[in-house]
Amino acid sequence: MLEVNGLSAWYGAAQALFGVSLSVGPGELVVLEGLNGAGKSTLLRSIIGLGPQVRGVLLFQGQALAHLPAHTRARLGLGYVPEDRRLFADLTVLENLLVAQRTAATGAAPTAAQQLEQVVVLFPALKSMLKRRALEMSGGEQQMLSIARTLMTSPAMLLLDEPCEGIAPVLVESIVEALLLLKRQGMAMLVAEQNALLAAHADRVITLVAGQTGAYLTP
Repeated sequence: MLEVNGLSAWYGAAQALFGVSLSVGPGELVVLEGLNGAGKSTLLRSIIGLGPQVRGVLLFQGQALAHLPAHTRARLGLGYVPEDRRLFADLTVLENLLVAQRTAATGAAPTAAQQLEQVVVLFPALKSMLKRRALEMSGGEQQMLSIARTLMTSPAMLLLDEPCEGIAPVLVESIVEALLLLKRQGMAMLVAEQNALLAAHADRVITLVAGQTGAYLTP
């Protein structure tokens, strides 16, 4: 589904990735581990087309991504959940969700109501917060909303950057449960995450060390 071959990335003259290769098949959960600065976020940003200059092969469902802007990659079915969430702070939960709603990349056309129902099943806590502004939510609640908002775009695959970082343990469990439910439903995911709860259920765990691929583990 996703193929990354020999990917190198630069921020100006500073090289951040060195020939990284990996793949994510349909329905697979692949977890990226590594210390801060190892290149996990850079890898995800390179795949979605934000930030660094890159060289190498990026294929998503057979489509070459290298020269496509981020919004086109998103329309092909790549959903990206950044570490900083990027919510519309003054909008309500419902408004944040509806602003992202669009026709599925696969050609299916769920309505906004259908998509909303799906994300509320994944994150029941959001149901009672639909009229709450995003800035009034806790960090964990905002992370749920960030993931839910991306799901409103009907992605075929999710790229998630540290979805459990800095969040209360009870909400971490809720997020992990939601992601595992998505996996059971067939959603492919590439997740940069240090929390062992998610890695324990991954099809593969890939370690990045100083911008290079380290160990590949199968839990």
